Amino acid sequence: MKQRTIELLSPAKNFSCGVDAINHGADAVYIGAPLFSARAAAGNSIEEIESLCNYAHKYFARVYVALNTILKEQELVEAEQMIHRLYNAGADALIIQDMGILQMDLPPIALHASTQMDNRTPEKVSFLEKTGFTQVVLARELSLDQISKISQSTSVALEAFIHGSLCVSYSGQCYASQALTGRSANRGECAQICRLPFTLTDAEGTEICKEKHLLSLKDMNLSPYLEQLIDTGISSLKIEGRLKENSYVKNITAYYRQQLDSILEKRASDYIRASSGKTTFFFTPQPEKSFNRGFTSYFLNGREQDICSPDTPKSIGENIGTVKYATLGKMTVDSSVSLHNGDGFCYLDASGTFKGFRINRADGNTLYPSEKFMIEKGTTLFRNQDQEFEQLLTRNTAERKVPVEITFKDDEEGFKIIIDDKEGTSYTKALIRTKELAKQDQTAQIQRVISKLGDTIYTASTMDIQLSQPYFIPSSILTEFRRNAFCEFEEKRLQRALESRSISQITQGIPFTSTMLTYLGNVSNTKARAFYKASGVADIAAAYELEHVKGASVMFCKHCILCTLNLCKKKAPGSLSGWKEPFILSSKNHKLALKFDCAKCEMMLYPVEE
Repeated sequence: MKQRTIELLSPAKNFSCGVDAINHGADAVYIGAPLFSARAAAGNSIEEIESLCNYAHKYFARVYVALNTILKEQELVEAEQMIHRLYNAGADALIIQDMGILQMDLPPIALHASTQMDNRTPEKVSFLEKTGFTQVVLARELSLDQISKISQSTSVALEAFIHGSLCVSYSGQCYASQALTGRSANRGECAQICRLPFTLTDAEGTEICKEKHLLSLKDMNLSPYLEQLIDTGISSLKIEGRLKENSYVKNITAYYRQQLDSILEKRASDYIRASSGKTTFFFTPQPEKSFNRGFTSYFLNGREQDICSPDTPKSIGENIGTVKYATLGKMTVDSSVSLHNGDGFCYLDASGTFKGFRINRADGNTLYPSEKFMIEKGTTLFRNQDQEFEQLLTRNTAERKVPVEITFKDDEEGFKIIIDDKEGTSYTKALIRTKELAKQDQTAQIQRVISKLGDTIYTASTMDIQLSQPYFIPSSILTEFRRNAFCEFEEKRLQRALESRSISQITQGIPFTSTMLTYLGNVSNTKARAFYKASGVADIAAAYELEHVKGASVMFCKHCILCTLNLCKKKAPGSLSGWKEPFILSSKNHKLALKFDCAKCEMMLYPVEE
């Protein structure tokens, strides 16, 4: 049975972030295109992307470029030109949302279906596969059982998020930012309405919950379920975070690399790593020390109540213990972890307000805050800034090396070196030189010079010196010969990486899953309309960004506020007696009405028009 390739996919805010991701074990990185990325603040130049491709391809790692917004009519020509430039820069695939791109004159590049396409069903994924997508990013809300059904119905490579921030709405199906602020999430400009504090009332104004972040979710962490995800059919394990800094990317990538390597070693007959090289870490990865709102497995194992982070949308970090004693300007903590000068902490006060502070000094478990305030005994304390850990991550924290077998031998014209990575690339270089007998055996000296690879990404796994007689070769000649040989060997590997890029064979006219598309289809240009027409869709509505639909839902959520508040209608019939629906979420500037589809176990939000 053929081994299935498993990929660890990390985010890259920019070139340096991408390099750090590769160095810390990523098999692939995804980075924003110069324009039309679903993170408008994380765009990168063609030159940066080309540099990242050149670096990644040394390890046979791949670079996926996110071009996953919907496109306006006047942007189509520019988008098509940019795609050709990205392909020429070495990009391995495009992550797209707008199906109008499939109507363009495309270079031979692989296309990945963004999670913005709302890929939740076997039928939708099968359609994308038949159309020609080589990889499909699944919706975050899917359970293991749902992923299994998709995997059994299709053969396309499946990608799933395993870590990072969660959108409360199904991706690509959130219009709250567009409706309330004019900033479209489908255009990469989300205003993050879901992270605001809301007061929940019933239709008559009776207050149910005050000033809580009822739409703000915890962060995903599926590290305990990686093997189950892979066995269920996932081939690409994706870390969220194209707006995150290098320290986050280093820590989280390293953590999942270690987890995944342990699985691949145990299941070597079933699975194989997607890129080459072995990473050595100079620190211990700890995901709780990087930005997080608390962790959840979301809906992977079915509905869980505790997926919301109602007290704050900010990072809470790691639970370090409780306050034993406190006075103004000083507190002692019952904690088993090391605390450092400059650390940042947060806690909930007696009124339920989330607060934070920084310390000037830590003397063991006694903390001296930079500002004087009182904190109650027994308060749980979280550290959301470990100063020492963050400083550590600014240094060189990993090294990734590709093992090669090296053979050095003599022949009729002089000498030659053979470099073999045992991954399909072998290179032989000749050193034409008159042979000169040495006075004594030079094997150890030749081996020392040839194996000196510290300025490259390679390390000698084996070294075989095969000389018919003890020959003398000056070290300077050997050094230059080795350097040139490895440069040429690397060029051959880079060329092989480019030649092995996947290609999407686009097929037009595959019947779509429906003959009608509402605003949820996100059709914003004539090419997208033409694509769906060819796929048998007769009735095609314009995207919400082009034509606001009065009375339309602007958010579709698997998350349910009633479940969070222990008011589930299905689990506790009659739990809403005394309150009148619809329930209303009110923030400083916005009002949203809630509707619950208990049959589907979903929640929808509608703007309240004053």
